[in-house]
Amino acid sequence: MSRIARPHFIDPNTNIIYDTNDADFEGWLTKQSVWLKDWRRRYFILKGSKLFFSKSDIQAPHGMIDLSLCTTVKSADLKSKKRNSFEISTPETTFLLYADTEKEKDDWIGSVGKSIVRCSSTYYSTGGGAAAAPNHAGVSHQQQDDDDDSDIYSNDGNEYFND
Repeated sequence: MSRIARPHFIDPNTNIIYDTNDADFEGWLTKQSVWLKDWRRRYFILKGSKLFFSKSDIQAPHGMIDLSLCTTVKSADLKSKKRNSFEISTPETTFLLYADTEKEKDDWIGSVGKSIVRCSSTYYSTGGGAAAAPNHAGVSHQQQDDDDDSDIYSNDGNEYFND
């Protein structure tokens, strides 16, 4: 089965045309709008150092996050008051997003984190398909038990969480 080609993204600031086909990772996430702070379901396409988003999986993307400018990607359940959420931070903006499941959230954090590391000036390839980067590359994964947000889910009546 052949897939219909997705329309390109045209950066409104530079008029650069980006091909969004053959994505590294893609799927549905819910993103908090920058100005109104309401939550909108969007289709995200990760390709190289760019994260595009659109209203559907077949429409041209209407926005892009340049991951080469990003400093961190990390869990953000407490900050967003949403389950399965994470943030992508640049020096000027923090984007809040949430996935449908914890696994999808972890997959997105891993994929975006790899892209950020690859953009880092401290990234180098080990030659065998694996890559290495010093810990100070700017990627933050909350893996310590003291950063675990599982205790916030103990109250099923919590009005703040996706209900």
